[in-house]
Amino acid sequence: MDIQPLRPLRGGPASALPSPPDAAAEVARLARGRGALLDVDEAFPEAELIALAETGLLRAPLPLALGGADLGRGGEGAAALAEVLTRIGAGSLPLGRLYEGHVNALGLILAYGNPAQQARAAEDTRAGRLFGVWNTDDRADPLRIEEGTEGPVLRGRKVLASGAGWVERPLVTTATPEGPQMLVPALARGERADLSGWRAQGMRASATGAVALDGLPAGPAERIGAPGDYHREPLFSGGAWRFLAVQTGGAAELFDLLCRHLRELGRDGDPHQRARVGEAAVALETARLWVGQAARRLADGEMEPEATVAYVNLARRAVEQAALDILALAQRSVGLAAFIRPHPLERVARDLATYLRQPAPDRALDLAAAHLLGREGWPW
Repeated sequence: MDIQPLRPLRGGPASALPSPPDAAAEVARLARGRGALLDVDEAFPEAELIALAETGLLRAPLPLALGGADLGRGGEGAAALAEVLTRIGAGSLPLGRLYEGHVNALGLILAYGNPAQQARAAEDTRAGRLFGVWNTDDRADPLRIEEGTEGPVLRGRKVLASGAGWVERPLVTTATPEGPQMLVPALARGERADLSGWRAQGMRASATGAVALDGLPAGPAERIGAPGDYHREPLFSGGAWRFLAVQTGGAAELFDLLCRHLRELGRDGDPHQRARVGEAAVALETARLWVGQAARRLADGEMEPEATVAYVNLARRAVEQAALDILALAQRSVGLAAFIRPHPLERVARDLATYLRQPAPDRALDLAAAHLLGREGWPW
């Protein structure tokens, strides 16, 4: 793939950072206006990445001492991050997916990396480099660590890697007997990525593909934490609330598009349409409340890890059902136009339906129910 290098990204001191929710609204406006343009295979939101850097959102998840804004840290930071992810998701679900991966990777480095690794991540982020988390292996060529002539190196490929060719600092995992080992190799834009296998109906602008990592250093400087830290709870499962926030943003955009469509066509007085709008509003607020509570409970750390994970797993089901309800209600209200390009609802619906397909939803609900059945009464 041929990717031109981006122009240098500006980055001021932490005191110059705008309010992250305000910055997210600004980026969302840009992304919303470019959504149809990027609804093509192998697209990537390049201008939006620049906007994330220049508004300070790329480095906002860092602590203040490293030039960030403490976004996502503590109760207030978690609430702000939920709002940021929801607003970006409303503007563009592919962009929201990419930004959530960036936040996730930085959070893992801050949780398990050593001070030198954290400082290096902060420097890379201030330089405008995008981070991400790539966990899925190519079954025929799984990622592994082998001994090279000058030390340990990586061999193998990651697949379903969002931001392939654009993420310069992916957090990847390799299997070990003690559990997954996290590493952050250094990549250059436009190299090693193959997007030809991603022909999904939605999320086309997420630049999802396969990345070959053969020969990249895999020594102590690249290894984050100890084997097994990646699966450590409650961060592993509990962090799912972040992609729920992005999905809720997509559902909110569908709701707004539905209401705008009815007003513009003068059908906002129809009692059947009003009933569907009311049902959609209930579903949307349900999703928002679950996301907000899940974010707060993980950030506060007041519950035992098992209870936190169970709560977030319930939130997964609640948000999925709410989004599916809004999707069905919006398409029924708008009718055939909701399935015909270039109606914006058609594209957002495809992106949301695709992004909702997160791994192991049945297992998440089963584990949450098992936790509830293993104790007396309502635990929250």
